[in-house]
Amino acid sequence: MPDFLRTLFLHAPSWEGFDGGAGARYQARREVRSFWYPTWLAQPAALVPGSRLVDAPPAGLTLADVAPLARDHDLAVLHTSAPSFAHDARVAEALKAVNPRLRVGFVGAHVAVAREAALAAAPAVDFVTGAEFDFTVQEVAAGRPLAEVAGLSFRVNGHAERTAERAVLEDMDRLPWVVDVYKRDLEVERYFIGYLLHPYVSLYTGRGCRSRCTFCLWPQTVGGQRYRTRSVEHVVEEIAHARRLFPQVREYFFDDDTFTDDRPRAEAIARGLGRLGVTWSCNAKADVPPETLRVLRDNGLRLLLVGYESGSQQILNNVRKGIRLDRARAFTRDARALGIKIHGTFIMGLPGETRETIEETIRFALDVDPDTLQVSLAAPYPGTALFEEARARGWLEAEPLVDGSGVQSSVLGYPHLGRTEIFDSVEAFYRRFYFRPRKIFAIGGEMARDPAVLRRRLGEGVDFLRFMARRRAARRP
Repeated sequence: MPDFLRTLFLHAPSWEGFDGGAGARYQARREVRSFWYPTWLAQPAALVPGSRLVDAPPAGLTLADVAPLARDHDLAVLHTSAPSFAHDARVAEALKAVNPRLRVGFVGAHVAVAREAALAAAPAVDFVTGAEFDFTVQEVAAGRPLAEVAGLSFRVNGHAERTAERAVLEDMDRLPWVVDVYKRDLEVERYFIGYLLHPYVSLYTGRGCRSRCTFCLWPQTVGGQRYRTRSVEHVVEEIAHARRLFPQVREYFFDDDTFTDDRPRAEAIARGLGRLGVTWSCNAKADVPPETLRVLRDNGLRLLLVGYESGSQQILNNVRKGIRLDRARAFTRDARALGIKIHGTFIMGLPGETRETIEETIRFALDVDPDTLQVSLAAPYPGTALFEEARARGWLEAEPLVDGSGVQSSVLGYPHLGRTEIFDSVEAFYRRFYFRPRKIFAIGGEMARDPAVLRRRLGEGVDFLRFMARRRAARRP
């Protein structure tokens, strides 16, 4: 085994409460304080002996806290994003100021799609990686010359050079488990997601997504649009191991873009989890048949995270969602009948949005009535088809994807519908969905049954109202 560089994997500090790390699909400060696990950093960290993973935002760490870490490391690998890139570049500079010999690399979707531009914009960064960077980083940490490592661009005498592209990883079982890194370097109690039981653990059982949604970041940049999966045994064994590491964890979440894409495999994993007696949840498309839902439910499935996106069939067609509203309605009825909870996600401002489609979407959400929901603004991330379409058609009316406090900005505007009106629709959506007697009574009943839920929901309610107040104060983004 080679002597590995002392390697720091860092999700750097930026805005307070910013969930933009190596696991968040929408990099922004949320309505309610929440954090996803930095899985995309934990994966290569598991490949590098003696490494350390530091996830600054959940731990409340500042630049003053993380900069001294440079003294104890030879290599720092930072996961960056479109909203946080400027912050991360400044962190790289601070690390280099502490240790000029430190080699710094950036990974993540934002740099994967514009490697040379990223190097030009961040002078302290020595290299950036392409799409799938696990083994690329491992080879750098093993001391291989950058010119011999596939899948990166690096700085040479003031200019950037690009190595050969790395082949897509097909044998996903080559990736080690991430839960050992979680146990070594993270505190699971710091990770909150409002609709998941606390504490929770999330991880991936595969990469890629068969869908072609124009707005979705991971499949178009780092994951690919083929669903490459770990074996059933590999997944079930990791969860069994995680149960021993984290007896306090109440729920496991599979963060694959669409875990239910491969239904026979999903059912096989579910049966393995059923034998373990764990509670689990996953991402799903609104087309899972009732017979599969029943198998999943009977083996510990508690909740599905479902991207409905819009109540307008034309908008769904515009973004190549690949789902029909009538099928989504039937799926939701089937899940509810089986007692499976649903967290629905919606997006305001996708191509084709009008005042009428905003109303259609709100009415659709009220009709299907998921247990909880999240409403986001359309975010044209570089590297996505939505970004290219928006740029070509002149829809990009503003540049930053987040505002000065890290909250999502409204950046798309149309001749018939301005971005301010799209921005305002989010608050209207939330109010009409949550401030109904039916929903208030449902949430109240949940709180009455569980004191821990009561305390948590009260805190989340305060966060939510403060968030809405800040949005009103920034009504002209």
